[in-house]
Amino acid sequence: MSILVVSGTGTEIGKTVVTSAVAAAAVAAGRSVAVLKPAQTGVGPDEPGDAAEAVRLAGPAVTARELARYPEPLAPDTAARRAGLPTLSPSEIAEAARELSLHHDLVLVEGAGGLLVRFDEAGHTLADAAVLLGAPVLVVAAAGLGTLNSTTLTAQALRARGLTALGVVVGSWPASPDLASRCNLADLPKSAGVPLLGAIPEGAGTLPPPDFRTQSPTWLAPPLSGTWSPTSFLTTWAPPEFTPADA
Repeated sequence: MSILVVSGTGTEIGKTVVTSAVAAAAVAAGRSVAVLKPAQTGVGPDEPGDAAEAVRLAGPAVTARELARYPEPLAPDTAARRAGLPTLSPSEIAEAARELSLHHDLVLVEGAGGLLVRFDEAGHTLADAAVLLGAPVLVVAAAGLGTLNSTTLTAQALRARGLTALGVVVGSWPASPDLASRCNLADLPKSAGVPLLGAIPEGAGTLPPPDFRTQSPTWLAPPLSGTWSPTSFLTTWAPPEFTPADA
């Protein structure tokens, strides 16, 4: 796996922090990493974007690249049209990812919002870029009520396009999870049909970067260069009726 697409089930669910954690864990495992943010929205020309945040958290060894920036916090297609700026095509995203993969062991392509957010006037999405790349997709999901529906819909959209969902990472695991969050740990893999590959503690992005880098592998499962165990996590957090064997 040299290119991994990271998509959320929505906005503000921890996608950038998950991308940063995957990058940090890969660097700790001795891999060279690049983070590609095709379309950055909602930031000014001199403000740091999501790719820069990944470098801040995961370390200066990570290469950051951004293809387009739009000032308003909207879907890329809408933000581009309102700003009078060119949109991005799936082929441009794929070309940039392939170029980075020539010089890096792992390229993380972080989308904008959910999987099917429009990038251009033709309605192309992050999924179209993933198809061109033949790359697996890591789904970042919320912990609480409603996440089963949005995560399952995302997984179904991936399968309908012949794409592989590598797994699901909970983007922000609460310090005091409610019942829905705890039940979702076992229900998410069953509902979406993909494995649970990690859970990032809430507030992880506010940690000092050295602490973030040290702890990142403990939040992610081995396929993401980590040591996190879904069985152990379920044993700790899921209700008693959800035993590890049930998961």
